[in-house]
Amino acid sequence: MTSTDRYLVRGPRVGIRPFTVDDREEFTALARQSTDLHRPWLFPPATDGAFDDYLARLQEPLREGYLICEHNTGRIAGYLTINNIVHGAFHSGAIGYGAFAHAAGRGLMSEGLRLVLRHAFGPLGLHRLEANIQPSNRQSVSLVERAGFRLEGFSPDFLFVDGAWRDHERWAITSEMLQAPPKGQEG
Repeated sequence: MTSTDRYLVRGPRVGIRPFTVDDREEFTALARQSTDLHRPWLFPPATDGAFDDYLARLQEPLREGYLICEHNTGRIAGYLTINNIVHGAFHSGAIGYGAFAHAAGRGLMSEGLRLVLRHAFGPLGLHRLEANIQPSNRQSVSLVERAGFRLEGFSPDFLFVDGAWRDHERWAITSEMLQAPPKGQEG
């Protein structure tokens, strides 16, 4: 990131950058506008206080948070966090993410996820990222499949979401998988 460019990595249509307190108003408004898209899987901060708490958690040493923003407008299209980062022999983290309603279905999250993967497997020095997804969340499953994640298992009663323990599928990608050509396009 340079002094003239807030983005850590840029793609053709979006860039990724860290969250800031200045994003509070736009982020919370977009979260409120996107409730129908997010429920029952996702509950991003929709109030000033919830955003401030979320931003404080993203400052913890084992977390990273990125906004996915459109180049042409700077508008936030979505967000992605890397949580539970473990170094040492593991070099791994778990991702969480969400698109906002105005950006859904436009490929912006796919591009943003690929940018975060490049950043995570490059400057952050991670080797593996995992996404835990409720099986009925087909849009989220499709997102990680397009990015090259593999299904590794099923975890019953894995995360407490929307008032209950929910089953999740475990999807993962490693740095080697990101560098490999897509199936059918080898050689």
